[in-house]
Amino acid sequence: MISRNGDKLYVQGAITVDNVASVIEQGVALFDRSDLVIDLAQVTEVDSSAISMLLEWQRKAHGQNRQICFSNLPKNMKNLAQLYGVSELIPLS
Repeated sequence: MISRNGDKLYVQGAITVDNVASVIEQGVALFDRSDLVIDLAQVTEVDSSAISMLLEWQRKAHGQNRQICFSNLPKNMKNLAQLYGVSELIPLS
């Protein structure tokens, strides 16, 4: 579901309430000493829990003095972020 290549994480598949907890854990496990770009181009399905995931990853990264940003957000994820009024809290690359 999540793979790493250098300073980039690649998220694949669906991110829904059914699996978001494990996706969050997988992502956090790949945070280390470097800043990261998280590529979401291969995300196939989202619900509101995916927005919570982005914010949780950001919180965890900042807690480790790391910077993360997101790239290739699917349109439906962007729409959800706008709907919930948090799009300005999600750093994009």
